[in-house]
Amino acid sequence: MSETRTPAETAALLGRTDVNDLEEILAITNTDAEETIRAVKDNADAIFTWDYEKGARPALNKLYEKAKTAQWNGETDLDWSIEVDPEKWFVGAADPRFGPEGSLARRKNSPVAKWGDKEWATLAHESLTWRMSQFMHGEQGALICTAKIVETVPWIDAKYYAATQVMDEARHVEVFAKYLDEKVQDHYPINTHLQLLLDDIINDSRWDMTYLGMQIMVEGLALAAFGFMHQLTEEPLLKQLLRYVMADEARHVAFGVLSLKEFYEGLDAAEIRERQEFAFEAAVRMRDRFLQQEVWERMGVPVKPLVAGLLDIPQEENIFQQMLFSKIVPNCKKLGLLDAGDAWLRHRFEEIGIIQFEDWVDTGEEYETLDAVTQDREQTAAGQ
Repeated sequence: MSETRTPAETAALLGRTDVNDLEEILAITNTDAEETIRAVKDNADAIFTWDYEKGARPALNKLYEKAKTAQWNGETDLDWSIEVDPEKWFVGAADPRFGPEGSLARRKNSPVAKWGDKEWATLAHESLTWRMSQFMHGEQGALICTAKIVETVPWIDAKYYAATQVMDEARHVEVFAKYLDEKVQDHYPINTHLQLLLDDIINDSRWDMTYLGMQIMVEGLALAAFGFMHQLTEEPLLKQLLRYVMADEARHVAFGVLSLKEFYEGLDAAEIRERQEFAFEAAVRMRDRFLQQEVWERMGVPVKPLVAGLLDIPQEENIFQQMLFSKIVPNCKKLGLLDAGDAWLRHRFEEIGIIQFEDWVDTGEEYETLDAVTQDREQTAAGQ
């Protein structure tokens, strides 16, 4: 049973009194979509450590050694000669009729109720282009945040590993940008809900909040989304790109889990509550991001009734959106955030319909099974 939260408490966290307030969600729009540079204030201090003992944190050291051998080259390890037909592959990868939009089509007064194959194919193309674009923007956010972790985390083992992740994130931005530029020849600007979340993560001066916001929340959702897309697409270049990116992302999320579990054991109840609230705020921003209002605007679909319909879909019919949180919830449980204090975060995750993933495997245990780069190299060596 979820506990009651007052509108004032919701407003203090989210800037609106109702988590599903349609007017407030749609009021958040990108006002600088045409700009090429955005400056965000970073309030953190750069931290030096004179303790150079490598391996003082064995789990982080193991992750660092794994990252050294699992690097890959986006130019040479992916076959960019593959011809990509977006009209063919994108519909197969993300037919929206099998997603929440399909539920709307069965409602008589829905803006999509009378759509035919042409409109659904256009939505499939636009949705996947939008998702790939947000992945690219999110990866740049991860690039900046991981560089900040190198700066601010006080442990040398964590600095070592974070430095490898900076390289990973640069590679991810590179390959998503190349795929969008050369194969899709289109892109979307950053979604404002995602930008505001990245701004919050960068603004915060505490190194563990960078971890929580990026490694657990943003990267956790990305790992689930990449896995979902990888399963659905038959386009060979995108499939391999996602497989390699997932191998990196699993390490990144594991880095957050392994680092924060130790740190959170030393925090008091008030400090833990602050982290719980930040995790919930991040989850809501990411949910709002996937309402993809920019797609509806580009297609000329009435945005307000469409988004209202998406927010009104019963949880059992919105499996895709729920699955996006399948990595976040067990990782928050592993960190002790779900049930700390009065189980505040558990109640909030119940409220937005994602608590059912709490007992799924956490990424601190899973990352080695997703190491596609090492698996491919071992298979190649065995065949020689």
